[in-house]
Amino acid sequence: MPKTDILVRELIDKVQHAELLLPEMQRRYVWPATRVRDLLDSLYRGYPSGTILVWETDENIDTKELAVRATKSPTSSNRLLLLDGQQRITSLAAILDGQPVNVRGRKRPIEILFNLEHPDGPPIEVLEVDENNSNADIEDDDEEEDGEYDIQEELRNRTFVVASRALEANPVWVPVSSIFAKSDSEILRRFKISPDDSRWDKYSERLQRVRKIRDYPYVMQVLEKKLSYEEVTEIFVRVNSLGIKLRGSDLALAQISSQWTGFLKLCEQFASDFDDDESYLLESGLLVRLLVVFATEQSRFKTVGRIGRANLEGAWVDAKDGLEFAINFIKSNAHIESLSLLSSPFLLIPIAVYGYLKKMKLKTIEDKALLRWFYLAHMHGHYSRGSSETILDGDLAVLFRTENLDNLLKQLQQHVKQFEVTYADVEHRGIRNPLFSMLYFVLRHNGAKDWLSGLKLSSKHVGKSHRLQFHHIFPKSLLKKEGLERNEINEMANMAFIGGKANRHILNNPPSKYFPEDIIKTRGKEALTSQLVPLEPKLWRMEHYQDFLDFRRKAIVTTINDFISTLE
Repeated sequence: MPKTDILVRELIDKVQHAELLLPEMQRRYVWPATRVRDLLDSLYRGYPSGTILVWETDENIDTKELAVRATKSPTSSNRLLLLDGQQRITSLAAILDGQPVNVRGRKRPIEILFNLEHPDGPPIEVLEVDENNSNADIEDDDEEEDGEYDIQEELRNRTFVVASRALEANPVWVPVSSIFAKSDSEILRRFKISPDDSRWDKYSERLQRVRKIRDYPYVMQVLEKKLSYEEVTEIFVRVNSLGIKLRGSDLALAQISSQWTGFLKLCEQFASDFDDDESYLLESGLLVRLLVVFATEQSRFKTVGRIGRANLEGAWVDAKDGLEFAINFIKSNAHIESLSLLSSPFLLIPIAVYGYLKKMKLKTIEDKALLRWFYLAHMHGHYSRGSSETILDGDLAVLFRTENLDNLLKQLQQHVKQFEVTYADVEHRGIRNPLFSMLYFVLRHNGAKDWLSGLKLSSKHVGKSHRLQFHHIFPKSLLKKEGLERNEINEMANMAFIGGKANRHILNNPPSKYFPEDIIKTRGKEALTSQLVPLEPKLWRMEHYQDFLDFRRKAIVTTINDFISTLE
């Protein structure tokens, strides 16, 4: 297999001339801005950044363009299909060429800022660039309410950051795209300094170093023309399997696409009907997993290469029907606004299978039992306790064999041991624990509202002022002064669900101040009790924080258990 060195500028030129395309087996561009930031940091420092794998072919196979637009006509008839490197090349083309990327049908810019005053030496924090990690960095909606916390100090230690309005106003932070489009003098003019100023040489040298990213050399491996599409697919699967770089669903998708042209487009078309959940359905691998389940009655991908085209097409029809039922059940019956709130995408699969087995005709008692199974499986992290596929296959075996929800619930209880939530389950547990989202589900079901606006809790509110956030009831800055551990500061018993405006209004005031002056005065005591906050003023004081946690832990346990008992 021939190898060649190729510069970043040459790769981008091929993108601009539409000479670098994607085979159908490739998924879409999925990198969040934080991963682009880390890639630029690595290239700026000259760190290794993987290789590029392409296939030179004359075969007439389905292809698609990268998420950045080609702006020039091809200069060669040679077509290179990109097998490994899509996320990196797309990101670099977007930044260096100043183009937005097309993500889920919407064009958006990737805006990264460069710190002209970054510290010398290695990066302060470890940054990882994983080409095929599709999981966007999950950031809490909780804005930093600690007034004395200096986020600027942390950012000053970074070389590249994701853009924000506050930073863009500071001339020290330069948009990376503008570095490739403007001269030094145009950029440094904002500082009102002359070439005689010592900073001029320092900043100019750093700007040149950023521009040298265009000359970063990648090793490009080229698969020969004589290879067939099926063989290239096998190479794609093996390369990524050995490096553990792609999820099993991505490799299975490649194998399916090799014998079923257009399957990925069918997945994208199906997911597009679900609006905000479109990305979740595509990036979780759920569609491919369900296809395999309906084709084989088990969830593992090991046999996907041996499933015939006809069987795949039949299973796809059933999988779509089952998933439509499952999503509607979750949204309508369980009142879950977004699939991203689920502790695992696997939760949808038994619901889809049961709906299919019952021909979408559920009795009232079945509806209630399925709802109970869902909530219990979600809040106890059913598919996170061991091998997810093994657990799911056990559930599928019960459903396909017995079509009985009582048996499914019995199997769930054998796995999680007990259904009732205990004090220990919530003590020192944070927002990543599925019980936290379960708490949100229950509070929303009970009619809890925002502390200032009076709007009922919803993750679908629009506008920064009303967007749902996780608020530390006792501010972090004050608890840090008390010397408390992180797990006590950030546990769910210290969290409330409020809108952005309320969060910014409260800032780092103690509850003994903002509860009576802001919340009770505006919304009354019910605003607090609806989110399980004690009304005893003594428990609002810093010295009684442990008593406050104890009260709220017990209230969370009781509230969730009472809700589940209504489904028995």
